[in-house]
Amino acid sequence: MFAPALTIISFFGVGLCKLYDDVADLPSLEYDFVVIGGGTAGNVVASRLTENPNVSVLVLEAGLGNEGVIDAEVPFFGSELVSPDNPYSWNYTTTPQTGLNDRVLEYGRGHLLGGCSSHNGMVYTRGAADDFNRYAKLTGDEGWSWNRIFPYFLKNEKWTPPADQHDTHGQFNPAIHGKDGPISVSLTGYPWPEFQHRVIQTTKELPDDFPFNLDMNSGHPLGIGWLQSTIGHGERSSSATGYLEPRITRPNLDVLLHAQVSKLVNVTQRGGSPSFGGVQFRYGTSLFIVKASKEIILSAGVIGTPQILLNSGIGDHNALKELGIPTVLNLPSVGKNASEHTYFGMSWAVNSNQTADSITQNVTLFNEAFTEWKTSRTGPFVDPESGTHAGWLRLSANFSAFNVYADPSPGPGAPHFEILFLPTGFATVGHFISLFIGFVSPVSRGSVALSSSDPFAAPLIDPALLNSEFDALALTEGIQLALKFVTAPVWRGYLGAPTIDLAAMSPAELTANIRANAAPGLHMVGTAGMSPRGAHYGVVDPDLRVKGIARLRVIDASVLPIVPAAHTQAATYVVAERGADLVKQTWT
Repeated sequence: MFAPALTIISFFGVGLCKLYDDVADLPSLEYDFVVIGGGTAGNVVASRLTENPNVSVLVLEAGLGNEGVIDAEVPFFGSELVSPDNPYSWNYTTTPQTGLNDRVLEYGRGHLLGGCSSHNGMVYTRGAADDFNRYAKLTGDEGWSWNRIFPYFLKNEKWTPPADQHDTHGQFNPAIHGKDGPISVSLTGYPWPEFQHRVIQTTKELPDDFPFNLDMNSGHPLGIGWLQSTIGHGERSSSATGYLEPRITRPNLDVLLHAQVSKLVNVTQRGGSPSFGGVQFRYGTSLFIVKASKEIILSAGVIGTPQILLNSGIGDHNALKELGIPTVLNLPSVGKNASEHTYFGMSWAVNSNQTADSITQNVTLFNEAFTEWKTSRTGPFVDPESGTHAGWLRLSANFSAFNVYADPSPGPGAPHFEILFLPTGFATVGHFISLFIGFVSPVSRGSVALSSSDPFAAPLIDPALLNSEFDALALTEGIQLALKFVTAPVWRGYLGAPTIDLAAMSPAELTANIRANAAPGLHMVGTAGMSPRGAHYGVVDPDLRVKGIARLRVIDASVLPIVPAAHTQAATYVVAERGADLVKQTWT
């Protein structure tokens, strides 16, 4: 791709707002609430808490600002943010993945304001009602059920017409979408009619296997439908642009960039439980401590949150002892129980030049498209590369592995697979279309652990992809189902040769190919998972309080005990919205 170089960041001036890029400019090092992480969840929490003018909030963000980062603004350029050695990514890698031939994989996380919401593929999928009803059952709290959490989806969302203003009748259900929330959600804003027609026509020609679904965000996602993304008026919509920027001038809200938290400090006792009164962070080469008089809220994400907890002495006593970290609370579940999606891509040459390859492989057309975006926020760059449609499908009830393994999905209305449909390919020459398939109900469980006692050392990230034989067998079955999609009559004469002939492989050969080429979906959750009040496992209770610690909560994707059958952005937003309400209820 001929993407422009990453733009040098331009910070808001301190005199104009309360976003600081120098710790010396902070008006105080004592606040009511300290939110660790200005990412998808943290900015929601800060925005909602500061609706009360009588409380003060500081957000500590380790990364850079998002203003002026063109790759975080142009939806089509989003994939550039996860390229190696990128200043806007943490540039993590996994441990060798035993289920993927011991490959070490890149694991991108946003290292800028907005976190992964400024860094991700912008796909907006809420998951199945069954996902949230399972959370309610696992936590013993009906507040996490679909019906109780659904209003938070509406509160978060602002449905926005697509950039090309096309007629969206029959492409979504307006009755289930919010109109006044901070985050814009929209449909594809640039047409690829030859490709889009074939995707929808397949639902008519093979309806038993691939039924049409008007709106996958109804809580009933099964079927094929139009993809929705967190985009508004041709630009990415993130927690930074939606929740933070409109409220940054509040006198009770401060945000400090370049502030990487090392650990929680100033341990005291409150009601018989340990409590931390301060947060230690590094700015430049110096360490500082900021005090929180009410609560510390960890919103550092599925990797950063357990890393900070462990460095603070909260975790498995034996593991902490090995690293020489004094134990404040023996909480063995910290960093455990990680669950993640595994994705696999396939592509075909097509007898058409109406693909995104026509732009990415042609400098002139690329520059013309970029100019169109800059002048009018229209054209092919208004959409991410994640595609035009998505499908959510289940394994057959007679799938042979069910004779040995229990179904890991949360219920019959939840999918085992996602298929993303893309009008582009992986090659450098020619025109292609692609299908990405993800296994979204995994059995495998991984972990996030400390690599050393250095609080700033990269942690050991093990998503444990395809560690369970069931996951490998299921993804093999899912790929065979995806291959059936392109056998519909409408693809004849349009579809050419595959880049790899997966259809000619035996199941064993296909599984081997998956292990050699699959990758993470970057949707990991669970490393600070919720469990019922009083349970001796888990990290937080259903009110998101860290078990056994006073005045400390986790509000981010790490609290979800099992990964939902969806991209996790929307779920993270509603965790943050409800989490902010839980904090407010405590301090009213």
